Amino acid sequence: MVRTRPERRAHVTDTGSPPQVLFYEPGATWWWILAGPVAGISMALIQLSAGYGIQWLVPGIFFVLVTGFLWIQIKAARIHTSVELTPDHLRQGEERISIDDIVRIYPEATGAETPKWQSSRALGELTGVPRGRKGIGLKLTNDRGAQAWARKHQRLRTELIRLVEERIPPEPRP
Repeated sequence: MVRTRPERRAHVTDTGSPPQVLFYEPGATWWWILAGPVAGISMALIQLSAGYGIQWLVPGIFFVLVTGFLWIQIKAARIHTSVELTPDHLRQGEERISIDDIVRIYPEATGAETPKWQSSRALGELTGVPRGRKGIGLKLTNDRGAQAWARKHQRLRTELIRLVEERIPPEPRP
């Protein structure tokens, strides 16, 4: 008796194309990792200029340590300070909120007085707005407030306003 295998059919669910990314910041660039080889080469050149010849242990240690520490920092920055905006959600680091949860985008802070939204929690798992980024005030559902943030905050603000106004017409000005 010859046994035959039943036909295997792949059950593929068509999820459509990936969501359109309207805004993206990676959080950190991998170019900084080149500081490791530069540190190793620099140590080799220092040894060579001192007239001792190159002893590969010290340049090798500098190469490995600097590259290793920078790899950890860059990887962490790419996880915790990256920003992605699609028509459906805003992701800040590891936190993702639905665009439907955003009721309003507060105006940019001007003048000496600090707006109330700047004391709201920053989105993401960090304790505040990351260094080098600027906060954007958000009014969320259930009368909650939060701060989105980005290096290119003007572009993120423009895209957020456009998405929110597509759903909710702007509030009348007095």
